[in-house]
Amino acid sequence: MGFDTEPTGYRKTILSDLHGTWQCLRQEVAENPGFDGWQRALFHIAEAMRWESVHNLRPMKRSLLLVLNILQQAGVPDGVAECLDAVTALMDETLEALARGELG
Repeated sequence: MGFDTEPTGYRKTILSDLHGTWQCLRQEVAENPGFDGWQRALFHIAEAMRWESVHNLRPMKRSLLLVLNILQQAGVPDGVAECLDAVTALMDETLEALARGELG
């Protein structure tokens, strides 16, 4: 019986960029607590960052909608809003790339 070997090189993809923007959003929310819903937002951000969500974008999109709803109603600091915009834009770009068959 053969064993699978771990790849030695990894290709950076839009999925790793997307995961990175979620990390930035999480950090901004964690560094600026106190606004209404910040703890709920952190929970849904963590859900979106799970590798299962990165490999199946449907749960990530659901998490993004929940985070958008929470944060847009909360009057968040500018840094959080900027990170949220970055996640939203890259999510749209990623879904377009998926639709074109570029992530398969």
